[in-house]
Amino acid sequence: MELRHLEYFLAVADHLSFTRAAKRLHVVQSGVSATIKALERELGADLFVRGPAGVALTPAGRELEPHARAAVDAARAGKEAVAARLGAISGTVKLGTLMSINNVDLPALLADLRARHPGVLVQFRFARAGSAGLAQQLRDGDLDVALLVFPDGPPPDLHSRLVAAFPLLLIVPAGHPLAGRESVALAELAGMSFVDGPPGYGDRAVVDRAFAAAGVERTVALEVADIATTATHVRNGLGIGFLSRFILDEIGDDGLATVRISDYDLCWRLYVAMSATRPPTAATRAVFSLIEEMIPDSVGPA
Repeated sequence: MELRHLEYFLAVADHLSFTRAAKRLHVVQSGVSATIKALERELGADLFVRGPAGVALTPAGRELEPHARAAVDAARAGKEAVAARLGAISGTVKLGTLMSINNVDLPALLADLRARHPGVLVQFRFARAGSAGLAQQLRDGDLDVALLVFPDGPPPDLHSRLVAAFPLLLIVPAGHPLAGRESVALAELAGMSFVDGPPGYGDRAVVDRAFAAAGVERTVALEVADIATTATHVRNGLGIGFLSRFILDEIGDDGLATVRISDYDLCWRLYVAMSATRPPTAATRAVFSLIEEMIPDSVGPA
């Protein structure tokens, strides 16, 4: 039994899909299938049930899984211990992040990482399904570290640190009836059209939850993947929206007015997170620690 056999087995067990496992392993699907079949022949038992509904672990597969994880983790820990003894940390870290976010100076992070650990390579992955997608990729093992928003606070299966927190402000065109107001209640926004990110985006979830709690129906007339373009659409009268102050400071608020929400705490909170259920590699810990060092002292631990 080779370590590679166990790594392939765990990839399929994590994704319950040979196709997704092959993508994670960067190999062809036929290679994954052949490796699993070879492992099943060696063990004398089927490890997966394959059917039209997908893939599931058999009782034998469930019995093997914790031992396979322990073996793979032990092999990795041994490799890292030798590298640490030699004063070197190496490996590839997949870092997921949101678009239009610069609360963490990523170029400075890479420069610092290269100076401290030249053997560590960081691969950036920009979110295609917002914070919800990044969180799922962390759980699936497709990402090692991510910068994302948790609308309901950090989940227990992800180890996280708060990086930044900003109130979400209502933005309206300068000529809008609400433009002269200092604050507004959510109920006063009923019937208005909004520009917002797609479902799964952290700021969208924060706002959706507040409107649901207030019992106010909200119509999102335009969904934009790059949240920084929200201001442009609002300026052109396509709807009103919500943005944090730091984005407005970057892109400018000419032609816009900002209004505070008086009855709900709409706050955009950015976290750095990694899996709390899988032991991180030394390279992953190094990247996570560097991001922690960049967190301002004014930001609390929550």
